[in-house]
Amino acid sequence: MGLTNSSVGVGASGDLVTASRQEGERVIALAGNPNVGKSTLFNSLTGMNQHTGNWAGKTVTNAQGRCTNGTDSFILVDIPGTYSLMAHSAEEEVARNFICFGGADAVAVVCDATCLERNLNLVLQTMEISDRTLLCVNLMDEAKRKGIRIDCRLLSERLGIPVVTTVARKKKTLGEFLSAMTQVCEQNNNNRYKVRYPDEIESAIEKILPHLAPVCGGKINARFLALRLLENDRTFLFEAEKHLKVRFCEHSDLYMTVCEVRAELGAQGYTPDKFEDAIVTSLVDAANEICDGAVTVQREDYSSADRKADKLLTGRLTAYPIMLALLMAVFWLTITGANYPSELLGDILFKFEDILHLFLSKLSAPAWLDGVLVSGAYRVLAWVTSVMLPPMAIFFPLFTLLEDSGYMPRIAYNLDRPFARSGACGKQALTMCMGFGCNAAGVVGCRIIDSPRERLLAVLTNSFVPCNGRFPLMIAMISMFFVTAGGALSGLLPSVMLTAVIVLGISATLIITRLLSRTLLKGVPSSFTLEMPPYRRPQIGKVIIRSVFDRTLFVLGRAAAVAAPAGALIYIAANVCIGDRSILRFCADFLDPFARLMGLDGVILIAFILGLPANEIVLPIILMAYLAEGTLPEIGTYSAMKVLFVANGWTPVTAICTMLFSLMHWPCSTTLATVKKETGSFKWALLAAVIPTAVGTAVCIAVNFICKIFT
Repeated sequence: MGLTNSSVGVGASGDLVTASRQEGERVIALAGNPNVGKSTLFNSLTGMNQHTGNWAGKTVTNAQGRCTNGTDSFILVDIPGTYSLMAHSAEEEVARNFICFGGADAVAVVCDATCLERNLNLVLQTMEISDRTLLCVNLMDEAKRKGIRIDCRLLSERLGIPVVTTVARKKKTLGEFLSAMTQVCEQNNNNRYKVRYPDEIESAIEKILPHLAPVCGGKINARFLALRLLENDRTFLFEAEKHLKVRFCEHSDLYMTVCEVRAELGAQGYTPDKFEDAIVTSLVDAANEICDGAVTVQREDYSSADRKADKLLTGRLTAYPIMLALLMAVFWLTITGANYPSELLGDILFKFEDILHLFLSKLSAPAWLDGVLVSGAYRVLAWVTSVMLPPMAIFFPLFTLLEDSGYMPRIAYNLDRPFARSGACGKQALTMCMGFGCNAAGVVGCRIIDSPRERLLAVLTNSFVPCNGRFPLMIAMISMFFVTAGGALSGLLPSVMLTAVIVLGISATLIITRLLSRTLLKGVPSSFTLEMPPYRRPQIGKVIIRSVFDRTLFVLGRAAAVAAPAGALIYIAANVCIGDRSILRFCADFLDPFARLMGLDGVILIAFILGLPANEIVLPIILMAYLAEGTLPEIGTYSAMKVLFVANGWTPVTAICTMLFSLMHWPCSTTLATVKKETGSFKWALLAAVIPTAVGTAVCIAVNFICKIFT
């Protein structure tokens, strides 16, 4: 889904819900700022296992699920987290458009109890649109721990809407929320709090409303639409015209009145920026007034622990060393912990191969079919599973723990300045972190970047950080050629090396971003606001379950879907000969001279080319190509693989260049297809492949040349 009107407009907001809605069901939109536990509440109520990260910009599309309170059935729609309905980004447009045009029966705005005053900005804007609004004050356990008291009865009286409290992670606290949803759906609340804007703006609104009310026909709140007309929010007005099936400029009285009051406001000094500032100031003042006396803090030092931690984790001298140390620790645990499970799993899977051979033999299957299905498809599948599963089962939970603890936004904060100096937006740090899981997901995540220029910068450079499909190859290279035997610290050097490779990828991202921003994609970098969520104790059990099902098994399934058919095709290419050489060997020999220049060989280079569908199959292809019979050996340990590689001329330099080219080469076909879809242009997809490949080729040639000089 690209960044187009169809992806963030009415079609993306309401059509899917309308199509799946059953008679009697009520649609509830779940709105809220990032990091307030909105998606956690959604998961708890619907039972869906949607991943939610503790950092801004995680949700960029609508998700829906069903729940019931015993008497009524609801469709809950988890719309993207947003700070305001005065939309300036794609996810903010999705949220605003669904609330305005999505056909929701009510809107539940989820707020963080520890910073309710700031969150009320979104509540007040939502109340201007919907007369059926529910305030859900979440994270009450965090508020209690920090000594924050909230008088919900007083808040409800002042706002004129129902107010409930929850701890989204504890289902027993959600009963009041479920009951309140029925209540809020059954009444139109015309006595809710209305924000008072400066007199000049209020006067302008009053002049427009008589001409606007007949046009709205009750489908959109006229006061909210009047503000958008005065603001001249073209994106919203375009969606409003589609929804109302009118053209505002064709209503002469309305059009003339709007032009007149805009001119009057301009004469009074209300430039577009000052007008928006006045709206925001009024909302902030209203939130302060509502919270006065309703929110009390019993401990003045309630956030001192978080501030002390931030001084350490985001400090000028300590931020980067701690980031590197944590990354190194994650890799050390992954490399050290994955060796034995990998060997054990490989033994089990390869022993099952004998059963398959026997089964096909009893069926009198021809030898070529047995070879294609078992020695090709199954053996590659077994190898990918045994090599990939253990490292991912360790790496992903550790990475998720960093997300859930609240550390990931601190990483984005620390990297904001380098990206700004590179001519990009600080939000690119977030999309880069998404790329560690999957580059295709990182490309989709670039939707959170407002500027089209900066969004392209992030898209084109996302593949410089290694995705989960490239980690197994890198870990294998390091484990085979650089692990020292014995001791619990035997994985220290490999973890340092892998961290260095990651840092190199991040450095390449910054350098190429800067180069592109000064040539092909010139422009001034924009700023962005990143709210630091509080540090939270991760739920270990949920982290493990979510990491296994949402990441490990998903990625493994994707790799398996590609590895099995690729194994069959590679087996055929390795066994069908042209003269005295197989097709695979023929292609490898053709590429060998250029590959040698890069510190590789023809087999390695052809493996990367054939690995376009998925990076996970590069290593199996290398192994198959080195065997005269064209089958993958039953290799369960890295030491056995090293023997095969050394016999084919590998050196530590070969391993280093292979890692570097794995880090910097064309993205997988899924990522390239995603780039094409997001940008709407084959040109940008081609460039997304050419840029990292050119950089990787140059780096490999340089490293190989330097190593030859000193060896």
